[in-house]
Amino acid sequence: MSKPKRYDRIAFVASTVPEAQAALVQLTEIYGNCAPEEADVVVALGGDGLMLQTLHKHMRSGRPIYGMHRGTVGFLMNEFSSHDLRTRLAAARESVIHPLLMRATDNKGEIHVHHAFNEVYLYRQTYQAARLRILIDEQERMPELIADGVLVATPAGSTAYNLSVQGPILPINAALLALTPISAFRPRRWRGALLPNTAYVTIEVLEGEKRPVAAVADHDEVRDVRRVEVLSDKTISMRMLFDPGHSLEERILREQFGN
Repeated sequence: MSKPKRYDRIAFVASTVPEAQAALVQLTEIYGNCAPEEADVVVALGGDGLMLQTLHKHMRSGRPIYGMHRGTVGFLMNEFSSHDLRTRLAAARESVIHPLLMRATDNKGEIHVHHAFNEVYLYRQTYQAARLRILIDEQERMPELIADGVLVATPAGSTAYNLSVQGPILPINAALLALTPISAFRPRRWRGALLPNTAYVTIEVLEGEKRPVAAVADHDEVRDVRRVEVLSDKTISMRMLFDPGHSLEERILREQFGN
């Protein structure tokens, strides 16, 4: 049996909401607050928005991230408690996630590269529906999708925007991505597709001058895109820590049964 990992040096980060700031002061008094570059673990205090920011900021550091809920939405967070944090960290279960890499080309030919841990989505910028062409591994799969947009979600992000537009919930360890339309008009009955996480997804914008489209990777937006390429970036592995019985796998399973 492997020895439990030690997390002696903790770096705390907190959102700006009063509850998170109060927790930051309380925990710093008890455990200290190490600089992130010297820490064994980063503990995020807030909601899912702060967790996404923390994952992005530390995605190349190799340090595990443990969240405690002191915000609004806390799907990616553990329950807050100031008691015996190091013991909780040592007992935590680890989930490894890979972000999506988005490469978006705008109508000026400029290329924008961003990562997304939840999803990459395209959406119409005006009152007119977007017209999109979808290719998977450079093979055309849908010559024209007329919709408000379309998204590619990771398993970790499948319970976020993807779920709200009736996309499938994916087990966290599933080697899959969800390709989900946003308010599809044509083909009207298309509900999306499940793709292997090795898929190279290309979405081309048709009539971009008349029907402008934006692309978003988590919180990074690119306006007036003409072409968006998406793939899972296996060069980045983020380790997220969850209390036993409250793992990301368990939360996603509960979500599928409406719990």
